[in-house]
Amino acid sequence: MSNDSQNKRAVLEARHHDPFSYLGLHQSKSEWVLRVFQPYATDVSVHDGSKWIPMERVDAAGLFTWRGKSRIPSPCKLQMNFFNHVLEMHDAYTFNTSITEFDLHLFSQGRLEQAYRMLGAHHMEVQGVWGVRFAVWAPNAERVSVVGDFNGWDGRVHPMRSLGSSGVWEIFVPDIGLGEFYKFELRNRHTGELITKTDPYGFSFEMRPGTASRVTTLDGFKWNDTAWMEQRAVQDWQHLPLNIYEIHAGSWRKHWDGRFYNFRELAESLVPYVQEMGFTHIELMPISEHPLDESWGYQTTGYFGVTSRFGTPDDFRYFVDACHTAGIGVLLDWVPAHFPKDAFALARFDGTALYEHEDPRLGEHQDWGTLIFNYGRNEVRNFLLANAHFWLSEFHIDGVRVDAVASMLYLDYSRKEGQWLPNKYGGRENLEAVDFFRELNVMTHQHFPGTLTIAEESTSWPMVSRPTYLGGLGFSMKWNMGWMNDTLSYIENDPVHRRYHQNMLTFGQLYSYTENFVLPFSHDEVVHGKHSLLDKMPGDGWQKFANLRLLFTYQMTNPGKKLNFMGNEIAQGQEWKVGGEIDWYLLGRNEHSGVKAMVRDVNRLYRDVPALHQLDFSHEGFEWVDCNNADQSLLIFRRMAQDGSYVIVALNFTPVPREAYRIGVPNKGGFREIFNSDSHFYGGSNMGNGYGLYSSDVASHGHAQSIEVTLPPLSGIVLERMR
Repeated sequence: MSNDSQNKRAVLEARHHDPFSYLGLHQSKSEWVLRVFQPYATDVSVHDGSKWIPMERVDAAGLFTWRGKSRIPSPCKLQMNFFNHVLEMHDAYTFNTSITEFDLHLFSQGRLEQAYRMLGAHHMEVQGVWGVRFAVWAPNAERVSVVGDFNGWDGRVHPMRSLGSSGVWEIFVPDIGLGEFYKFELRNRHTGELITKTDPYGFSFEMRPGTASRVTTLDGFKWNDTAWMEQRAVQDWQHLPLNIYEIHAGSWRKHWDGRFYNFRELAESLVPYVQEMGFTHIELMPISEHPLDESWGYQTTGYFGVTSRFGTPDDFRYFVDACHTAGIGVLLDWVPAHFPKDAFALARFDGTALYEHEDPRLGEHQDWGTLIFNYGRNEVRNFLLANAHFWLSEFHIDGVRVDAVASMLYLDYSRKEGQWLPNKYGGRENLEAVDFFRELNVMTHQHFPGTLTIAEESTSWPMVSRPTYLGGLGFSMKWNMGWMNDTLSYIENDPVHRRYHQNMLTFGQLYSYTENFVLPFSHDEVVHGKHSLLDKMPGDGWQKFANLRLLFTYQMTNPGKKLNFMGNEIAQGQEWKVGGEIDWYLLGRNEHSGVKAMVRDVNRLYRDVPALHQLDFSHEGFEWVDCNNADQSLLIFRRMAQDGSYVIVALNFTPVPREAYRIGVPNKGGFREIFNSDSHFYGGSNMGNGYGLYSSDVASHGHAQSIEVTLPPLSGIVLERMR
């Protein structure tokens, strides 16, 4: 069989790995040949610059040719008759590639930070013609085509060109525009199986249960947050307040008929609420595209796409812009640890373990039924780095909370002996993941100064939030899971037994400054039978609410930045349910509205009082006054600011009031109570301290001066020195 016949057969059978070498306009000896494959066209003509010339149908399957001595204008313009429906368009196979060798080289090295500008679908002008350039990485496929409404979802119509050893396939489809649905059809090199996949770099997707990608532009949105972005780049975030309101966009609030709020509607309702409540940042649980509501977004299938549940990419930009103009930062929950096995997405993308490992001992999370990224592969690492760059650059995100960091750091994470493979040194550390984290954090802090990377990491891995040049992983901060577990375990005890567990509150100071910590009460603590925070509290109804107010006071006055999940602030009675919304009706009850008012006020206190946030990460910002009074379950400490000013925090973890309780103070003078969680405004018993707290020459707690205070039951107070 001649080479021409082999090429023809490969094209007709949709097996050709390089269709551009046969289709399109080519010079053959002394003549020019144009080949067009249009299986649904009855007639095809080409324009020679002055008139339409009919092409010859040389195969009943839909192959048309034109031959001539003179070259016709390129890119060639075609007129096609689809059963008396005539369309004019340009021939995709007469366009040159617009992807540069340099970009392909950087991608193969794992250093193309804006890979999303090369791969995926881009509405653009090529050689004077508008259309969409499609590109995808699939190095082990025999043939890749783009399919969509524009070609009847037929993989024979638009097979793509292979860009050599890069593994990238590309085609420019002219005369189509924004909004087109599309997928990639891949032919397995070994089995001939046809696989249809969504675009790994797709910017938008159709509404579930559909899984097609949608052609969407990144350009055109008008931002109004210049002042915020400029300030963010120069601010000293370590010494500023950080108080995060964690939300799930689909269940914060819903329409009366169960519909989700879209991002523009959230901007109108959520932003004023967060302002009122005194939070500094919103953290969104994953908003990348995912097929299953019940996964909460953690089973991501479209890493570069804002989920269509909540609107378009520009809707999300509108939300971020509204937050920034209101002085609120936006953090994203980001999931580089694993991805689902759904056949339409990343799993075995080109018929092989491309994004994951082939060996399940490295490539599969047994607990979650998901696949693990192959961090040692340049193009996979580039995919994730470019994804972080994408959200920070294109959406002005202020940082990412990286999910399940511990599962990435340890090769034996949640595995028994024999179920995992050691690293090249025989250890259990995932060296490729460590390198990935360092590269991620260097890129983020270098290109997006002022943004934050926060690790959800629950082990004792050292220096998670220390710079890479000192040997750390380079994260800005790390969740303090030890503090969270100890605190909740302590507060769940009946007050009569708390005297035996005082160390659970004091032990954390031994390691509080080894990392830059965030103190979280996140969504994970109020689901799966763990009960809501209110329901964890012991005692009768009054004591439950008092304990909860005390818990929040303890969190907000401890060293470390803060995070609370939506619903905590109104004393949600039930566990969080992804299919519902916060029980807002509870605010009609005084005890719940009291907790909300108390959270609002203690948030503002933390934000406005430098002593409560400036030295969160330094031992110089904290001093015990009395941590040894376990018999009465009392904790008293000072929080200091950079200028030496301070507040005194006193916490009573029993329902017994302590009157005329003496507290040592370092200065002579007057003090006043600036916060009391037992206030009647919050639903408390209204015990406390007015003006008139003056020190006396009575030594206490190592100081020559002291004051006498009233410590209300199950409450916390904050005292400020009067100047």
